[in-house]
Amino acid sequence: MTLEEILAARPTPGQPRAYSFPKFERTVLPSGLQVLTVHVPGRPLVSANLIFRIGAVDETADLAGATVLMARAMTEGTERYPGLALIEAAERLGSTLHADASWDAFAASVEVAASRLRAALELLDELVERPTFPAEEVARLRDERLNDLLQMRAEPRRRVEQAFSQTIFTAESPYSRLAGGDESTVGRLTRDELVGIHRALLSPERAALVVGGDLTGLDVPRMAEEVLGSLARRVSGRPAATLPWPAPVADSAVDRPIVRLYHRPGSVQSEVRIGHVGLPRRIPDFHAVQVMAAILGGLFNSRLQLNLREEKGYTYGVGAGFDMRRGAGPFGVRTAVQTAVTVPAISEALKELHRIRDTLVTEAELAVARDYMVGVFPLRFETPGAVVGAIGGLFVNGLPDDELARYRGLVEAVTAQDVQKAAHEHIRTDRLAIVLVGDADVVAKDLEAAGFGELEVIRDEVPGEIEQVDPSEGDEEGE
Repeated sequence: MTLEEILAARPTPGQPRAYSFPKFERTVLPSGLQVLTVHVPGRPLVSANLIFRIGAVDETADLAGATVLMARAMTEGTERYPGLALIEAAERLGSTLHADASWDAFAASVEVAASRLRAALELLDELVERPTFPAEEVARLRDERLNDLLQMRAEPRRRVEQAFSQTIFTAESPYSRLAGGDESTVGRLTRDELVGIHRALLSPERAALVVGGDLTGLDVPRMAEEVLGSLARRVSGRPAATLPWPAPVADSAVDRPIVRLYHRPGSVQSEVRIGHVGLPRRIPDFHAVQVMAAILGGLFNSRLQLNLREEKGYTYGVGAGFDMRRGAGPFGVRTAVQTAVTVPAISEALKELHRIRDTLVTEAELAVARDYMVGVFPLRFETPGAVVGAIGGLFVNGLPDDELARYRGLVEAVTAQDVQKAAHEHIRTDRLAIVLVGDADVVAKDLEAAGFGELEVIRDEVPGEIEQVDPSEGDEEGE
């Protein structure tokens, strides 16, 4: 058989199956706490997330990393359950208990059998309202973070992410920092700072309890009022949170193409990031942007992959997309290439950025991207935990309740003209920052000759040995 016959004989994708995102109900308690419940029949393991719309982005610069450290320290003990007693209490319920903070939010969560939901909510309330932040545990977690920062500086993949954010955002933007803080701030954090961050967290107007699973016979709003009502009493007398909350500062520090090269002598590969300040989650053309990003660098057969990996063989993998947050997160092309092909790889990536702005995508590209996004959408919500997490995202970003129900239809409606319009408006080729970690002795002259932008070479201090990271590994952002 010829290659054409083999390709013609391959199975083709079928039509996406019908799917409706589960409907959820909203109750606002007298305290201002929202209770969002989603009934998922046949799923006796219930997920409950208590989410506060306050995160690392809301910190002052001198406390960078405090919110993430506070979240990690919360599970080290409470007034009623000191130390390991908290974990043991969760295990007796057959539940798992977590606390985590991101750029945009803090969340404490529990998964438990439906019959034990009331007891699990009581434990969740204990965790959120009465953590003790033992000083010795805070010190241990702080030291772990400081050690991790040393490792981050030594790893080109993680170092370039930090440098990229510092390059594209102004110093006044929280997004120019690491969500987990850096050496200049984390080293100063003590129990007192974590207690202060925790006190600011407890505002019912900023909070939502999202519960999903088989809720047959369960009056979740009543449980929440009885168990979490103390949250309102503990913060009585404090000023109410002002709504809506202002968007985080996300100003660009780049007004022209620039190149920053962090020198790693002897590096056999270059970690490359190309991009600029991107978009917040709340934008009117969100679905067109998502389809455009998928075609550009979000799929295995995206334009960047087909060019840099399949055709040129420059990299194991390359991706591109928008990290959308409450404020405008970064847009970036991310890859690692052999040192010798650093400049050609950047040149090809820039060509693809210009091409998607200047010409219409093909109907075949459009169909593949839309079908993929529509087809995998139901797979994202196979567990109550995933459904609860998605609903929590609606709350954090202030999106309408039917946002997820309308998703597939809005993706299917995206046209080639919509994609080009989104690319033309949101990919700013006139202010791209190219940030690299690599061997300046090998690539600096070629970078300057290529004329990608004003070149700055930075001699980076690297602790210990430089670890070469497999470029096929994913990137960790906002650490």
